[in-house]
Amino acid sequence: MPNITVELLRGRSVDQRRAFAKAVADSAVELLGARREDVRMVFHEITPDIVANGGVLASEDDSRSGVVSAFADDA
Repeated sequence: MPNITVELLRGRSVDQRRAFAKAVADSAVELLGARREDVRMVFHEITPDIVANGGVLASEDDSRSGVVSAFADDA
């Protein structure tokens, strides 16, 4: 039984998470031979102020401002 944990920035829609979950489950069935009903996925939503890339908080990284601002309204 594959147990898959996904961390992503808060703000993704239910439709986006649903589509992602389907694509990952499809891959687990195809590549791992898992039964679809045994593929478990948990989404952990994170905020840009608790994740750092290269030692810089995502909330303070100018190169990520487009991504961060796209989800800022949902925070």
